[in-house]
Amino acid sequence: MRILVVDRDADFARAVKEALLVCGFAVDVVRILDEAETALACASYQIVLLELVLPDGDGLDWLKQLRREGCSIPAIIVSKLNDLGRRIAIFNGGADDFLPKPISIDELVARMRAILRRSPQMTAPVLTFGNLHFDSIGRQVSIDDRQLRIARRELCILEHLLSRAGRTVSRASLEESLYAFDDEVSTNALEVGIYRLRTHLSRSAATPRITTVRGVGYALELAQVPAAQSIEPESEGSLEVRS
Repeated sequence: MRILVVDRDADFARAVKEALLVCGFAVDVVRILDEAETALACASYQIVLLELVLPDGDGLDWLKQLRREGCSIPAIIVSKLNDLGRRIAIFNGGADDFLPKPISIDELVARMRAILRRSPQMTAPVLTFGNLHFDSIGRQVSIDDRQLRIARRELCILEHLLSRAGRTVSRASLEESLYAFDDEVSTNALEVGIYRLRTHLSRSAATPRITTVRGVGYALELAQVPAAQSIEPESEGSLEVRS
């Protein structure tokens, strides 16, 4: 999942980004509304964390404009402005939640997960394919009720493939879901992630497998189980007994 943080406070934004990376999110950080507009035009986000007071405008006015344009991305306002009238205006302006600074990162993540559970963008909190189950909110993967320990980027790959199980997912689409704009990405980073994820699935006897669609991308499909050969019973009288 990809998160957009819009905040002028570089130290605060850095701390939030580091905490969300540990929780399995890809995070982009921008300081002004103009950069936020560009980011929304270039990538798909599941949540926006938005400060109200920004160098080039009011965050709430910007959010209202997004809502008028039909943008439904969930937004959490994170700001020092905390009087009752302002909080009421925040929710009336289209925000999904509000947290006053300073914040607890644990509470922020809990509120984000609560919003994601009820978000129309989230088709199901638990994705199931074959004997694989993925809790997209808790970021847990299990095979036949046995939990797997999978690194963040491999989790993101799996989630993206699972949401389109049985269909081909392009490299570009996978890379967009995996990496923030300032991530250092090697040319074979996606291939390495796919290899590691395949290894996890193979070792855990998962029925889903990742297939490569040359020149296009990858697909998550169920492994074909060869049909058992049927054995025709011998007809009566066909058995010879020799003394």
